[in-house]
Amino acid sequence: MKRTSFDWKRFLKQVAVIAIPVALQNLLTTTGSMVDTVMIATLGEKVVGGVGLSAQFSSLMFACYWGFVGGGMLFISQYWGARDEEGISRSYGMTWTCMMTVAVIFCILGTCLPETVMSMYTDKENIRQHAVPYLRIVAIGYPFTVFSMAAAALLRSTERVRIPLVASIVSVFTNVFLNWVLIFGKLGAPAMGAKGAAIATVIANAVNLLTMFVIAGARRYPFLFRFRAHFRWNGSHLAEYFRKCLPILIGELFIGLSAMIINIILGHQSEEAIAAVAVFRTIEGMFISFFSGFANASSIVVGKAVGAGELETAYQRAKRLVLLCGLAMFAVSAVFQCVATPVLSAMSLSGESLRIGRGMVWIFGAAVIIRMCNWVQNDTYRAAGDAVTGTVLELSFMYVMVLPAMYTAAYVIKAPFLWIFSMCYIDEIIRFVIMQVHMYSGRWVRPVTPEGQRALPAFCRNHPKAAERLKNPFRKARG
Repeated sequence: MKRTSFDWKRFLKQVAVIAIPVALQNLLTTTGSMVDTVMIATLGEKVVGGVGLSAQFSSLMFACYWGFVGGGMLFISQYWGARDEEGISRSYGMTWTCMMTVAVIFCILGTCLPETVMSMYTDKENIRQHAVPYLRIVAIGYPFTVFSMAAAALLRSTERVRIPLVASIVSVFTNVFLNWVLIFGKLGAPAMGAKGAAIATVIANAVNLLTMFVIAGARRYPFLFRFRAHFRWNGSHLAEYFRKCLPILIGELFIGLSAMIINIILGHQSEEAIAAVAVFRTIEGMFISFFSGFANASSIVVGKAVGAGELETAYQRAKRLVLLCGLAMFAVSAVFQCVATPVLSAMSLSGESLRIGRGMVWIFGAAVIIRMCNWVQNDTYRAAGDAVTGTVLELSFMYVMVLPAMYTAAYVIKAPFLWIFSMCYIDEIIRFVIMQVHMYSGRWVRPVTPEGQRALPAFCRNHPKAAERLKNPFRKARG
């Protein structure tokens, strides 16, 4: 088949329309978390450390439900490309049900067993005593948070990215205002400290969800309100859903467990290091949240093309998304290094904790470029139907290389903290090379829609390396 020149202008416009609103939404949310940290920082490093550690339990919940988000976007974006409205509603219903099950479990654990949960993360009692009350309150809002994420995934997958953006703006301003009122006791309210921040977070999450529904209703967006259609699925639909999603679910769960192990290792270091980690996680979240816009763009523009049967278009788009992500990440990381010290100081770090935090930012700044490229590639594979390759690679390197290296550095060699921290990223370059080989092979293009499957033979003729595995996509995964 004759290759046509790639339309960069159209491609960049498609990516920008999706990635920029999503990135701004995530950046706003993380900026709100940073403002939380700055406000709580006035209460002392131990409070910052406690709140930061309780946030790691929220991160574990994120890992447990994010697999359903990835699986849901796989189906929804491809059905959106095929204009299959029943498939969209059905996929959202299954995704919502699974995600809310996770939210309820973590809500019960956080509200009823916060002492047990926090004792796993740190052995420092003076830090744990600040974490427990915060977690007990903030866990009440987990169902609101997860419901919002499910609705946002549906909206983004059907290219309604502005609605979650506006909802996030309203939520962030609500959170910041209530933080000011409840942490410091303004406008006649009692000064509640970290508990006030937790209450503000719960209310802001509820406002986020309500705002999304109000705007979607006003704009007559159909899919969010087709409640009966959301649950019009049977055992065969659920089996197909889990057949594609199971590798993503297992991967996200084990990545979440590995992140918990990493945080436990870091949480058993010095108090200065724990405070630096709490602040760093906010900064890390800012980078990851902003550049997840590229990941969402890859899921949608690639998944939509695969679902519509435009397989060669999806292949060409995917390769260029990785390049765009790497260049943008390099630019942002370089700029942030110039302002890192004032930012860390504003978030209450000083002395030894500031030195540690600065070192963490330098290490992360170098590694995050490759890390984000790997993330975009993995999301691209998933959106196109290959839920196995990226997950298997990430888990293999995490449990064979990263965790043993961190444990050895922390408990056998007893290396300095920054050496322990740097072990988190030792696998990224190796995985990048392997994933690039897989990217160019085209073996990750595995449509679930009839339109995509009909286009498969022509795609295989142009990409011989993809042909064998596309005919039997699970053969190698099993073998």
